[in-house]
Amino acid sequence: MRFDAPASIVVFLVALPLSLGIALASGAPLMAGLIAGVIGGIVAGLVGGSPLLVSGPAAGLTVVVAELIAKFGWKVTAAITLLAGLVQIALGMSRIARAALAISPVVVHAMLAGIGVTIVIQQTHVLLGGSSRSSVLQNLVDLPGRIGAMHLPDFAIGVVVIAVMLLWPRLPERFRRVPSALVAIVAATVLSLVVPMNVERIRLNGSIIDAIGLPELPSGQWAAFALGVFTIALIASVESLLSAVATDKMHDGPKSNLDRELIGQGAANSLSGLLGGLPVTGVIVRSATNVASGARTRWSAVMHGVWLLLFSVALSGLVEKIPTSALAGLLIVIGVQLVKTAHIRAARRTGDILVYAVTILGVLFLNLLEGVLAGLVVAILLVLWRIARASIDAAPDAAGRWHVSVDGSLSFFALPRLSRVLASVPPGADVAVELTVDFLDHASAEEITEWARRYRAEGGTVTIDDLGAAAIDAAGTRTPRRTTERPAERGLLPWRAHARGGLADGIARYHRRHAPLLSDDFDELSGGQRPEALFLTCADSRVVPNVITGSGPGDLFTVRNVGNLVPEAGSDGSLEAAVSFAVDELRVSQIIVCGHSSCGAMGVALHRPAVPATIEQWIDHASSAVAAYEGGHPVRGAAADAGFGAADQLSLVNIAVQVEAMRAHPLLAGRPGIEVIGLFFDIASGRVLRVTDSAVVEADTLTPA
Repeated sequence: MRFDAPASIVVFLVALPLSLGIALASGAPLMAGLIAGVIGGIVAGLVGGSPLLVSGPAAGLTVVVAELIAKFGWKVTAAITLLAGLVQIALGMSRIARAALAISPVVVHAMLAGIGVTIVIQQTHVLLGGSSRSSVLQNLVDLPGRIGAMHLPDFAIGVVVIAVMLLWPRLPERFRRVPSALVAIVAATVLSLVVPMNVERIRLNGSIIDAIGLPELPSGQWAAFALGVFTIALIASVESLLSAVATDKMHDGPKSNLDRELIGQGAANSLSGLLGGLPVTGVIVRSATNVASGARTRWSAVMHGVWLLLFSVALSGLVEKIPTSALAGLLIVIGVQLVKTAHIRAARRTGDILVYAVTILGVLFLNLLEGVLAGLVVAILLVLWRIARASIDAAPDAAGRWHVSVDGSLSFFALPRLSRVLASVPPGADVAVELTVDFLDHASAEEITEWARRYRAEGGTVTIDDLGAAAIDAAGTRTPRRTTERPAERGLLPWRAHARGGLADGIARYHRRHAPLLSDDFDELSGGQRPEALFLTCADSRVVPNVITGSGPGDLFTVRNVGNLVPEAGSDGSLEAAVSFAVDELRVSQIIVCGHSSCGAMGVALHRPAVPATIEQWIDHASSAVAAYEGGHPVRGAAADAGFGAADQLSLVNIAVQVEAMRAHPLLAGRPGIEVIGLFFDIASGRVLRVTDSAVVEADTLTPA
């Protein structure tokens, strides 16, 4: 009661004139708008799944309802509303509510804008003292004549409403707490009563109870009748679901259950149609007012429906004092507000302005359903065009080498442009074809490979690089599919691809792919280096320090020896020179000792096979690690628990021992700020583990010193 009751009164004051105005714009009995407002508030509020959404008659359906009334009459239109509600209930129970949100937002925005423009054009005739025609085109044709024969009192009342609606939001906060629509209608009505004016006023035939009437089925035109049912169901569902999602973004409370909301909207529409009311949807204007007024639960929407009911029963005589041109002025402002310039700008920025234009023109000059369908068709075609379109360019670099760049999705749709760009490359040049594509079909792959064959035969050179997810070699061997796999994920690691062509081919690929990207980094490093860490690792081709640490040029000062050993001070001048340079000159903050699985040096140290004397002499530096292993070092037990075999257990113990040897080395004496870390690279799994004094743990990150 503390929050919802005051909010419900504010929403009621907003909903009252809107319900009457929308009924007037639809050509329906005025009380049908109030019936819909009452049922939308109470039934949809109680049954629906959106706690703060407020339902009632909406401007988005005025055009459709007006067309149905013109074709079938009011009672048959009420039957269409009833059946549309049953369709909505079925959709909600089938749990496909979110499927309605698959409609492109730009189509929905353009649909609402088309409805808004239609309302403005229609209600301009009422504002000028006349009545609107059946179509937008006819209204536009007759507008000049209506302007020449305008009824000044009606026009003046409508202008007062428009002026109040536009100026009210600019007033201080204490005034804006009263809804502008209510102020405008009251002010215009009082003015028309105080100043003697001959204006057209609203006519009600009794109270809301008298207006209740059962619907009727048509005597024919069943196909058009069924189309009307599904049109009302579709538009009401989409508008309600979009309003529910938008309302959820305005508050921090529970979010909407969209399937339940669709059932609630269907129940409200079925009852509204049964009792002779307009179609009901969730309305964003009332919902935003509800949230802004401090509502906390669905009882605000329910109580607003109760206030509408009490007003319609007890005070319906006041409604007949309202001039019709006052409601016309209100509807004109609402119609203009449905055309959002922000939506038009967004459509232009995102390249969807054609979809917007086709939809709004279709709504204006065909009908709402055909306009929406036309917009959806254009939106789908535009998506297909964007998906099937690849960016294809060819240009020489500073050295005269030609680069053909293909980005996006390359399919047979792009063959004309692909062929034209390839033909633009002059003969006899050195050409790099760089494919950064996520889809590549057989036709496109064949076009590229055939062009490359002919070009090479004429004396030119061609290299083809798969930089994207799709590989040209696979295009002719399997069904093409869109993929987001990176080259590494499909087994095409860069160094493996280079290995196929040898070292020279790898260097050439580096120059084509990476050198231009790294030129700035290397330029900064040309004057000196400032690495973060000294990285001591095994002289094993399978351990690539920059890859397993995710580092780049200049980050690691790498030293290798067999077995990643730290010999006693004075026994290995090469390692000591590197450590001294890293500590004294480069000022590294970390020293990393990194071993690996399947280490040959540890196998020799453990099993002592016959090896050359030079190797045996070097492996003697691992004797302290072997002794620690045989003495039951804690890391050995941790390694065994992790499932490692004997040789790998020794590798892990060796890392722990060499870390301690590095920490105790005379070159690090008096340098407490340098952190020494042990790492283990498991080649089989590609994981990097951290080795402590007594454990083996995951090493996703290294804490800076």
